[in-house]
Amino acid sequence: MMHRIVALLLLCLLPLGAQAEQVIAALSQTRVSVNANFDGSEILVFGAVKRDRPAPEDSPLDVIITVSGPERVETIRRKDRRYGIWINVEAQVMGHSPTFYTVATTRPLADILPPLTDSLWKITDDKRVLPGMRGHPAREALIELREKADLYRTREGEVELSADTLFDTSIALPSNIVEGAYNTRIFLLRNGEVIDSYGTSINVQKVGIERWLYNLAYSQALLYGIMALAIAALSGWGASELFRLIRR
Repeated sequence: MMHRIVALLLLCLLPLGAQAEQVIAALSQTRVSVNANFDGSEILVFGAVKRDRPAPEDSPLDVIITVSGPERVETIRRKDRRYGIWINVEAQVMGHSPTFYTVATTRPLADILPPLTDSLWKITDDKRVLPGMRGHPAREALIELREKADLYRTREGEVELSADTLFDTSIALPSNIVEGAYNTRIFLLRNGEVIDSYGTSINVQKVGIERWLYNLAYSQALLYGIMALAIAALSGWGASELFRLIRR
């Protein structure tokens, strides 16, 4: 970790182009392996601000970091009580939306991110997740469900910024994440405007037996189904035989 921080500081000494301030960043890891014992992972995001002149004193610097998981089409179903039982009465197919989305900031969003800047850069989940369906009950239900599952988070004030130059935060990936690329964006802001941004990604991939089962389910669905039925039948038979032996 120390050699990465030193490398970032050295980069800050290099000549800068047209931008007065530029973000240089890195991740503690860019690849996460998911196996049977996976219970989540924590990614450290850290970086520095490279300048060709002293930092302005009349406006504070802020950093916003977002991590967005693979997008999927989802179906939201509404239940209603009919004839004494709860049943699905309506289904709404939603467009592509991130399966995971987290936002971490140096200060409260209301103090550093005007609505117009948010709309231009799609930083918060309100602007990033199906903005064309804003106010639709199915969209709000989707966001609420993912917040309850700890898949959508807003962590205000959890990016540490030192001397207006070095910043870092940790991003927790929960155990229920899906496989794919997790796009990471880092924004530098002054006076509510984005002055620079940086993007990279984290690759989450299943390994071992989980990877084999995942590939089998998608490439040979019939074989996967037959195998699942066989395992279920053997498990039922085994439990029945064990119960019969115990009762003797």
